[in-house]
Amino acid sequence: MLRCSALEKTVDTAEGPLNILKGITLEIKAGDTVAITGASGSGKSTLLGLLAGLDLPSSGRIWLADQEITAMNEDQRADLRMRHVGFVFQSFQLLGSLTALENVMLPLELSGRSDAKEAAERYLDRVGLGPRLTHYPNQLSGGEQQRVAIARAFANSPSVLFADEPTGNLDTRTGARIIDTLFELNRETGTTLVLVTHEQRLAERCRYGLELVDGLLQPAQPDEAPC
Repeated sequence: MLRCSALEKTVDTAEGPLNILKGITLEIKAGDTVAITGASGSGKSTLLGLLAGLDLPSSGRIWLADQEITAMNEDQRADLRMRHVGFVFQSFQLLGSLTALENVMLPLELSGRSDAKEAAERYLDRVGLGPRLTHYPNQLSGGEQQRVAIARAFANSPSVLFADEPTGNLDTRTGARIIDTLFELNRETGTTLVLVTHEQRLAERCRYGLELVDGLLQPAQPDEAPC
């Protein structure tokens, strides 16, 4: 489903080149749930963006759904993301001028789905927001906004869903509900789930745990390993 080989990411800084990722090789099978942890600034979000085709590595190769995204141009990568990828971000990334329903419908319409409204309503109802379809993001709580984002991510039946600190802006109780919703939908759909997080309770819900240390991936330490 998702793999990379000898992945490197280097950026230029005032002090000289900075190696964020160093020769990462990884394979994630269809239906797996994988948590990537690590200290702040370790490159977790950078790695997630590369695996999703949002950015290109300095060197190395990445395959998603048996297609090499590192050999594609931006338009080709965007098309692949539209067909195979869902995203859940820490900051929700909802459009303030659109209602909850319209936010979920938009990517469905862009992908040519004729049942965009019905699918959006179905997933918003599934995350408990059936009564809030016409509300705008500024009329929703943080937890409700993240549930809209989760509905949007799953509605287009992605092959893989990337979640970047999905509970980072939420209080403990709301975050726990979001975690439950995320994994319930993951079980129902069989979507491959790759997430980065600082939260142990979220990492523990994943089948595999990996940790970024000094630009290298290694199995999560025994006292941190997801079940």
